Parts: sequence; C-alpha cells; structure tokens
Amino acid sequence: MFNLSTTVRTLLIFGFTFLYIPLFFVVISAFSESDVPGIWTRFSLKWFILVFTDKDLLRAALASVEVAAISATTATILGTISATAIVSKEDYLWKRTLSKLIIVPILLPEIIAGFSLLMLFMIVERMFNISQERGLVTVAIGHTMASVAYVHTTVKSRLSSFDLSLEEAARDLGANPLISFIRIKLPSIWTSIWAGWLLAFTISIDDLVIASFLTGPGATTLPLLIFSNIKVGITPAINAFATMLMAIVLMCTLRSTKSSTKSKNAS
Repeated sequence: MFNLSTTVRTLLIFGFTFLYIPLFFVVISAFSESDVPGIWTRFSLKWFILVFTDKDLLRAALASVEVAAISATTATILGTISATAIVSKEDYLWKRTLSKLIIVPILLPEIIAGFSLLMLFMIVERMFNISQERGLVTVAIGHTMASVAYVHTTVKSRLSSFDLSLEEAARDLGANPLISFIRIKLPSIWTSIWAGWLLAFTISIDDLVIASFLTGPGATTLPLLIFSNIKVGITPAINAFATMLMAIVLMCTLRSTKSSTKSKNAS
C-alpha cells in the first residue's frame, strides 16, 4: 500500500482546494438572486431561465459547438493519417521531418499561431482578390491547425504498441491497404482516436486567443462573448451556463468511470 507523507498530502489538499474553490463560487453565484456575481442574497433559478432566453449566449454557444465539432473531426482525420504514416515500417524521405514538424503547434504560443494565420488569410485574400470577411470558417481552420498535433500524439502513442505483423498478414491474404486498416488496425486504435477527438473538441471550444485573431463581425464564440462581457460587466447568467456545463461534464465523467469499472470487473 502506497503511503503519502504529510507534506505531500498537504500539497495535494492545497492544490485541489485552489483548483475547485473558484468553481464552487461560480455555482453559488448561479443560484443567487443578486445581479452582482459573487454576492449571495437568496436562492433563485432566474439565471438558469435567463440562459434559455439570452439569444446572444445561445448563438455563441452553438457557434462554439459547431466550430469545435468541425475542427475536431478534421484534426482527428489528419492526425490519424499522419500518425499512421509515421509509425508504418515504410521509410519515407520526409518521414523524420514530418514527425518533428507535426508537434510544432504544441510548442508554439497561441498568440503567434493566431497572428501567423491571420497574416496568411490576409495574403490569400490579396492574392486571389477575395473580399469575404473572416468568420467561423477561419476559426475552425485555426483550431484544426492547433489540434492536429494533439490528436497525432495520442494516436501515435497507441500505434507504437500495435503489432504491425497483423496488418501485414491481412495484406498477404489479399486485403488492400484501406480494408486492412479498417478491419485490423482501426478497431485496435479506436479508443485513442476517440480520445484525440475529445481532446481536440475541448481545445477548440475553450480557445480564446486564436479565435480573437481569426473571427469577424457576427461570428462570436462562447469564450469571446464571455471575454467581451467582462469589460462591461458580466451577468450571473454566464455562471448559470457554466454550472450546466460543469454538470454535463461531471455526469459524463461519472458515467465513463462507471462503465470502465464494469468492464474491469467483467474481465
């Protein structure tokens, strides 16, 4: 049995307290009737009702989900393809270079990535004489660029332990590369692909820096809306919306933990 020292326990308690106390105040403010966040007057659910009547908040939340779904799906496809190409036994001339370049977005500060993409879109607009304003499409492209590396790393870690001889046996039996990938390799790495998609979705829906560079008029994501409201005074409706998101995440986490526990007990 692993015993933690008193110092380690104290640090853990302090760390988790510092992490969850702000979330506790967000939840408390969501159930307070006061118009000022952080001040408790009496219990009320009016802010939860206001969430479903706030068109700007719902529009921003829907835009964030759309951008996150598109960028996560695209990043998952590109990340899976790049991880498969790098882990394969075939020796490509650009294989080593690709393996290093693919992780650059992880090391690159978001403000540099957002600014560089903005410059790229401006150059493309001038070269092809495109006058279309930037919006959710450009934000999705930026989030895809930022998420591909995370998906690539997640899938690559699983492919590193995959027995490539199984795929070679399928090829020897007449299966083409696509069929052997779908029937042999994909079932083994499906959990890592799903984990990469969830990670990319979370990164996209939480991003503020890249979206602030690439968005345009009428294309506001949820982080941009919250950040802009802070300047003029945020309402507890944001706290209520955040509380609902935390409840959804908590339920999904508990459900996945319960499912994994059942599968372990069954095995």
